[in-house]
Amino acid sequence: MAHIRLDNVTLHYPTNQKSASEESDRAGDIKVAGRLVETGRGRVSVQAVEAVTLSLEDGDRLGIIGSNGSGKTSLLRLMAGIYSPTAGQVSVEGRVAAMFSIGLGMQGEASGLRNIYLSGLVSGATRKQIKAAIPEIVAFTELGDYINMPIRTYSQGMSMRLKFACATAFRPDIVLLDEWIGAGDADFQDKAQKRLSSLLEGAGIVVIASHNRQLIRRVSNKLLWLERGRVMAFGEPEAVLEKRAAAEKEAGRQRTAAAPVESDTVG
Repeated sequence: MAHIRLDNVTLHYPTNQKSASEESDRAGDIKVAGRLVETGRGRVSVQAVEAVTLSLEDGDRLGIIGSNGSGKTSLLRLMAGIYSPTAGQVSVEGRVAAMFSIGLGMQGEASGLRNIYLSGLVSGATRKQIKAAIPEIVAFTELGDYINMPIRTYSQGMSMRLKFACATAFRPDIVLLDEWIGAGDADFQDKAQKRLSSLLEGAGIVVIASHNRQLIRRVSNKLLWLERGRVMAFGEPEAVLEKRAAAEKEAGRQRTAAAPVESDTVG
């Protein structure tokens, strides 16, 4: 049984910026991913995720929404094991397909065929399973003889097709997505989307970060709203979307009220 459990998880990114009292006073107004916090060693770090607690089981489809820099990608990377939390506990059970960094883990000097093996081993597949999947992966990518060439010789589209095929070839228990991936050119995208839809249907848990509300409504049965690394709401998608819409409306009202009124008087 697949699961993802986050218990009071916090993630800081260290920086070389020195802290100062006047900088700290302005920290809340600086547009960065997360919030600036003093580390206690004369430096400032970015708090990308703050005290997130949630639990996902088989059948859960979690959407993550929030402004740019709200911590969505950082949270996905924590779930994927790419980052370790600064505080708190992350527990993930099941084979994970992390599809938010489509080129992550590809070895430029290795051939496409070698990269298939490397991707399969990273995903937890056996050599026997990888060998059995190779003909289908090669056919899907349409790379032909290029499969034996170093991927540094590939175009960006060729590399993307190979990584996408590898990420979707070995049926995962958990799929992590940052937006809905379009792989390669227009002709390739149709079959890529069909393959991705099939993958999501067969996965135990799906987590997708997106700005597309229609997609969130269609895919998710749970929704997490983040802003500057903090959980603003978590629960049933429509309830969370309504809460965010109300907050945006109130913020717009306050901006309008605070705007200076232009005088019609000619001096």
